[in-house]
Amino acid sequence: MNHPIALEFRGVSKTFGATEEPVVLFEGLDWSLGTGQSVAVVGESGAGKTTLLHLAATLERPDAGEVLVDGRPTAGLDERELSGLRTRSLGLVFQFHFLLKEFTVVENVALPSWLAGVSKKESWDRARRLVSLVGLEKRSQHYPHQLSGGERQRVALARALVNDPALLLADEPTGNLDVRHARAVQDLLLGLVATEGKTLLLVTHDQEFARRTGQALRLEAGRLVPL
Repeated sequence: MNHPIALEFRGVSKTFGATEEPVVLFEGLDWSLGTGQSVAVVGESGAGKTTLLHLAATLERPDAGEVLVDGRPTAGLDERELSGLRTRSLGLVFQFHFLLKEFTVVENVALPSWLAGVSKKESWDRARRLVSLVGLEKRSQHYPHQLSGGERQRVALARALVNDPALLLADEPTGNLDVRHARAVQDLLLGLVATEGKTLLLVTHDQEFARRTGQALRLEAGRLVPL
């Protein structure tokens, strides 16, 4: 079955480092992710996994080629337009939760919705639904320092979903957790992706986690190959 394209790399190249000894991460990379699909990318440290995710999130720009999000080319967009695209279409989850310490759980989750111009009531309603969905209803008025690492990452996941993005991008979302909490967050992430009908691009060093997504790829020498 063919899926509409949620994310597409067309001839993407990216180089880092000094001009005398540049590190070529990608050179002419062509790759796409279909709507509703879940894909995980593994690879050695320094292979470019996080850069791949940052390019997908429009947090970095390619040196050549283009990245399309939901069929829309991003190369010609200025920073304000890219920020709007991220707010509307992308949900980002990182290894470190980046929660605001002076905000409660429900306020942290609601914040991206407020910033997108949604009314306070609707933002609050969305946030409460998601806080409940990630199993933290009884912790909604707690602050980040009152939560465990696994709970903070659950809040970060709820926050990533509050604007109902089509595409969820997760960079080592369980890399900072112990085995028990990591497994719980993995279960939650994959369950929410399925029930909420999201497209997922996951970057992880955990091959077992990667295989649970349904399609696992390895990033080698700038190419994505089956794991």
